[in-house]
Amino acid sequence: MFKLHGVYAPIATPFTGGKIAYDKLEQNLKFWLGSDLEGIVVMGSNGEFVLLSSEEKEELTRFVCARAKGKKPVIAGTGAESTAETIRLGRKAAEAGADAVLVVTPNYYKGDMTDPVLARFYTDVADNSPLPVILYNMPRNTGINISAKLAVELARHPNIIGIKDSGGNIVQIADMIRNAPETFSVFAGSASFLYASLALGATGGTLALANVFPNECARLQKLFEAGKLTEARELQMTLIDSNNAVTGRWGIPGLKAAMDMIGLYGGDPRPPLMPLAEANCEELRKILAKTGFLPKR
Repeated sequence: MFKLHGVYAPIATPFTGGKIAYDKLEQNLKFWLGSDLEGIVVMGSNGEFVLLSSEEKEELTRFVCARAKGKKPVIAGTGAESTAETIRLGRKAAEAGADAVLVVTPNYYKGDMTDPVLARFYTDVADNSPLPVILYNMPRNTGINISAKLAVELARHPNIIGIKDSGGNIVQIADMIRNAPETFSVFAGSASFLYASLALGATGGTLALANVFPNECARLQKLFEAGKLTEARELQMTLIDSNNAVTGRWGIPGLKAAMDMIGLYGGDPRPPLMPLAEANCEELRKILAKTGFLPKR
């Protein structure tokens, strides 16, 4: 069974002229696959998956899996509004060679997404998935929270192996870790609370900032696991402002601008998202430079 451990980057999807820029993605993948990351996530929130067609999702997953094969594991985001489409995308991800699927909560009918409805959704998906299922809690974007109680209930399913929790509620994360079976892995969904999550027993994280500073994010966990807690804590503090800039403050436009600043191809987000304003780009560069990790121009 695939085991969730280490730091993963939820990779950005590059676009040129409104289409997925596979030549640019190829170059970005060389950087990530050659880094200290444990693996990569394709079609996570930072991959703008909600702005991709079904055909684009399948093609993108095939492309990434083909290039990562034998190098690093790939987790594919397959969450959709309907159970049937989520299952279909999961099967396509398996055919492409992914190692696991990351399934976000359906969220358009928010008022109906009660714990029993979500339990049925995830159970049906896991029952029909050829790949291990990872729950994805992203309340900031979905408006839906997977409670600790629901996560623990779903953790008993043999094909549900973990959760990526991006909510940042450290008490909720602690409750999941304390009450779920040991076989169930909890992943921090942001670099801002990676250290705190590891201290509670999380096994790693899927971090937007790992697109930009993959080795540094991976080093934080390595330091922690080596018992070098002071160094790990200092690195956590160093990364917080940069992480906030490319998540909560400027989001995907900020992340893509940051990628451009380190020599990757970020480019423009897909509309209706807009590129980061030039004034904000300068501020972002200063924030990233303070870490000491930004390559000199």
